[in-house]
Order: sequence, then C-alpha cells, then structure tokens
Amino acid sequence: MAASGTELPGGGFFRVEQVRALDAAAIAGAWPGRELMERAGLAAWRLLRQRWPEARRIALVLGAGNNAGDAWVLARWAHLHGCEVELQATVSAWSGSAGEVAALAQARGLSAAAISAQGLAAADVVVDAILGSGSRGAPRAEALAAIMAIRACARPVLALDLPSGVDADRGGLLGSVAVQADCTLSFVAAKRGLYTGAAAAHAGQVWVDGLGIDLDPSITAAVQEANAALPLRARDAHKGDQGHVLVLGGNHGMSGAALLCARAAARGGAGRVSLISRPLTVQALPMLVPEIMTPPGGTDAELAAALQRADVCVLGPGLARDDWAQRLYAAVYASGRPCVLDADALRLLAAQPCAWPQAVITPHPGEAAALLGVDITTVQADRFAAAAELHRRYAATVVLKGNGSLIHGAAGTALCRAGNPGMASAGMGDVLAGLLAALRAQGLAAQPAAAAAVYMHARSGDRLAAQRGERGLLASDIIEAWQEDLNPCSADPGP
Repeated sequence: MAASGTELPGGGFFRVEQVRALDAAAIAGAWPGRELMERAGLAAWRLLRQRWPEARRIALVLGAGNNAGDAWVLARWAHLHGCEVELQATVSAWSGSAGEVAALAQARGLSAAAISAQGLAAADVVVDAILGSGSRGAPRAEALAAIMAIRACARPVLALDLPSGVDADRGGLLGSVAVQADCTLSFVAAKRGLYTGAAAAHAGQVWVDGLGIDLDPSITAAVQEANAALPLRARDAHKGDQGHVLVLGGNHGMSGAALLCARAAARGGAGRVSLISRPLTVQALPMLVPEIMTPPGGTDAELAAALQRADVCVLGPGLARDDWAQRLYAAVYASGRPCVLDADALRLLAAQPCAWPQAVITPHPGEAAALLGVDITTVQADRFAAAAELHRRYAATVVLKGNGSLIHGAAGTALCRAGNPGMASAGMGDVLAGLLAALRAQGLAAQPAAAAAVYMHARSGDRLAAQRGERGLLASDIIEAWQEDLNPCSADPGP
C-alpha cells in the first residue's frame, strides 16, 4: 500500500480507462473478479484499522456496483473482528461477483437496510461504497440521497476507490456535490483525478493498493515521469555557462512582484539575472537584491538589445496592462526568445490569442479561463482537458496551477501532488516563474524545466509548512528553501 501521491510530478498517475484495462487483464488471466473483491475488501479493512484503530461501530453505505462487493468483504472482516457493523444500501440485491460476496456475508448474519441518518451519526467510521470509477454523469436520486446523508452525518469517512460524486479522471465533480472523505483507498493504481482540483479536495488522504496486479508496460506507457535533476557543474564553470534571465515587469505599485521573480531566478541557479522595470523599482533594486543587473530599456533599440542578450525572459510579474506593459509584451513576442508568461502577460495574450511555441505559460484557473474564453467552473471541471486545450491553442508548454498542478506539453501531462494551502499567498506565482526561467536558462527543455520548477517550488512549501505551519508562509520564504532539491548531489572533492 502506497502513501498519498508520488514525489515526482506525473509518476504513476493513471486515467480510469487504464486502471479498468489493468483490472480486466487480471480478470481475463488467472484471477476471477471475486478474488479482486476479496483483496480490495481486505485492503480496505486493514487501512481502516490502521487509520482508526479504536473504531468499533462501522457503517457502510453501498450502491449497486462492484464497490458494494468490496464493502461487503470489508463488513465481513469487521464483523469477524468483533465490530458492530451496519450496512445501508441504495438497492436490495447485487449481481455478479458483488452478489457472491454479499451472499457470503449474509450467510454470516449480515444484512443491508435502507439509508438511515441516525445509523450513520452513531458510527465511529462511515465507509463510502456508493459509486465507483465507472460512474458517468451526475449521481441519480438514490445515490445523491446517500451522498447527502454521508455529508450530513459529520463522521470520519473512508471512501473505497473514490469519494462518490467525484470524477476520478478529470479532477472535478460529477454533479454539484460529492462525499467529503477523510481518507480514500484507490484500488489497482493511483487515479489521476484524485490528485487535482475539487476531487483532490474531497478525497482527503489518498492511499493506493495495487491488489497484487502487475502494471503492464503496454498500459503504463502513457504515464509520464519528470526528471527534476540538473547535471553537476564543471569545476571550471563560470556565470556565462549558467544562463541569463531577463525579467520584465514591476509596474507602478507592483515592484514587489518583479523583484521576487528576479530574486527567484538568481536563487534558481541562473548565472546572470537582469530586470527591466519602472524607475522606482530599479532604484530599490540595489538595496534589496544587489546581484540583479538593470540594463537600459527606455528605447525600442535598448529593449531589443536587452532581450537578445538574454537566454530566457520572464514577462508578467507586476506588469499591468497599460501602454508601457503592452510595449514590453510586443517586444518579447517579436524577439522570439524562450520565455515564461505569467500574470498580466497572460491577460494580454488572452486579449489577442496567438501561437507562442517558445513560451511556457503559467495560468491559475482564472487566467486559464480567460485564455480559453470559458468560466472558471469549466476549467476546474476538467483540468486535464483545459491544460491540453491551452497547449493546442497556444502551442506553448502549460503549467495549470492550483491544487494538483498540471504540466502539459508535447510529452503529455505530468501532475504534481506536492504543495499545501499555505502557499495560497501573494507572490508565489512570481517566484515559480523566476525558478522556471532559471532552469530553462541552465539548459533544461521547456517541459522538463516546468515540471522540475513546479515540483521544487511545491516541495519547498511543504518542507517549510512542516517546520512552521501553513499560515504565514511567504513567497520569499520559498526562495530560500529549494536549494536542497536544486542540488540533489554534489561532486566528490577528493582527498
């Protein structure tokens, strides 16, 4: 049984159809469906005992599908160990393997009754087995009533395979509500939707049990794994070898965004970092980040020259959308330089959509909605589709930020499970953009650089939150915390 998520973005996350193919292959081989249910139910029982060792009253809410079979097996084990078991169901009979394990449990004195709010409220733990990963569309009336009953009982919830009502493929909800689980046990493999968007918020802590099924390489070939490591620097390296990042932004009243981004690029390992900004920002720079250069950019010729000297540029932090901002935007586009577009640069791109293949775009859901001409709800309902459509429409590598950030490009989609709510504070996106640009400047291609930056940024936030707590976490704190991941190993200096 594996703990929540994986540490490398995209490592081991599966679409529902891939999991179903693994399941079907196992059943077509030596394992009957009932054997898989027995394994799933036992795995769920073990997790329940591990998570809630003092629980004695177990209420299980069953739907009509195979998830109910897993729950019948769990109920049998709980009953065998002396627990008081109450089964509630939206149906009165089950077919196939679920019917077989239900009959076995019923032969031992267990039975299922109608949904009872009173019974759920009296339980130490409630097990959600209403809907499985094969569900499509909003839950029907009987399933919806059971979901609402679980939500109302205010008891700890273990969801089998997925919380009923979530979309395990797209990361959204199937309807308007879903079970809010404390813990979810995903069977066979990690279903990608459980780690992003609203589904992740409903899944609680996610555990995975493979049930002993081997992961067929022909099925897992589409699963992407990002490599966050940079090569060791040569002993005779100099700053010119490490890339030059140019940050453009910091309009009136928004100096901090540009300064954070520039500092992040420097701390991300870029050999040189320059900033073109408003005069007030430039004047503050020597006192705050003296390592950053400030080339002239007042004329079109100066701006073009500064862009040509840079290996990668970042456009957007504190940019705004006035004439000055639009001049910088047009110059960056005309330069053809590899770039990271964030914040107001994305709003300018949305206003005049065009392909930008040398760019990495880093929208949050609101910016993604503007870029796609839809509302935020549509983006969040299927974050995977939104990221893919952004890539198709703008030809750029995409970082769709949020709970379970997605990185999408020509190599497919990667998902980062790391990160925490403490990172929902001003400046975090500016810092990510600077780190990403630094990795690009040091030689990583766009998609590996994006995946590595997202991972290092999120993991640094998790490390700090574990030490200090989530509230009060600042973007400037993150900048000082990622060198552990940026330098995973060092050369042996010898004797």
